Amino acid sequence: MSEERYGEFVAVRRHGDGDVGHVAELALDRPKAMNAVSTEMARSIAGACAALGADKSVRVVVLTSTHERAFCVGADLKERNSFSDADLVRQRPVARAAYTGVLELPVPTIAAVHGFALGGGFELALSCDVIVADRTAVVGLPEVSVGVIPGGGGTQLLPRRVGAARAAELIFTARRVEAVEARELGLVDVLVEEGRDREEALALGSRMATNSPVGLRAAKRALRVGHGLDLRAGLEVEDAAWRAVAFSGDRAEGVAAFNEKRRPEWPGE
Repeated sequence: MSEERYGEFVAVRRHGDGDVGHVAELALDRPKAMNAVSTEMARSIAGACAALGADKSVRVVVLTSTHERAFCVGADLKERNSFSDADLVRQRPVARAAYTGVLELPVPTIAAVHGFALGGGFELALSCDVIVADRTAVVGLPEVSVGVIPGGGGTQLLPRRVGAARAAELIFTARRVEAVEARELGLVDVLVEEGRDREEALALGSRMATNSPVGLRAAKRALRVGHGLDLRAGLEVEDAAWRAVAFSGDRAEGVAAFNEKRRPEWPGE
């Protein structure tokens, strides 16, 4: 396993066989602040996501935390307390770039959540395709309790998961939801035993990463772009994604490997 740092607070670790691991772990690593997202940390998240998105050897990204009791507690409110209005305006695009960086990763993404995932922390998880949580997880979007709104995608991503009325109830009450209820409501997707969220998320990522990198990226594009469209428009999005893979080297290798009863060796193009 190799590791690369992006600033002080973000680490990227590569997992898998061979010289290049196809599963990239993006670890939030600001334990003294329970991974509260400062301006510097936001820049690091955005930078790491830009590098991972451009790396064709990456097939899956798993978002994790090095803190024992928290995934991420959201925006750094201690830093924000010192901001002038002008400071806040200047920081806004930096903060947005962190959340959209995760959201727009072109490969499948998995969040491994334990402990607190609140506000912007939960929005980072919501920006992933799948959320794996252990039984210590506590999630929520409490922003209205401090005079703001979820601004890292929460007002748009949460209703897409749980419906408009449920999202409204959760956002307007600012309540925190513990792991079992979170799973029942669809706020998280996979519930695992305490302390196993990272392990299970990496294992899930490894299973995904055995598949065609061209297919994975195209399937994600179809899922993301087609979501919310009417069926006819969605099927056109799917058809465009199919055409992008139908004549690829991965498609040829996949069919050949199936017929020869062997494991495919994906060219990734």
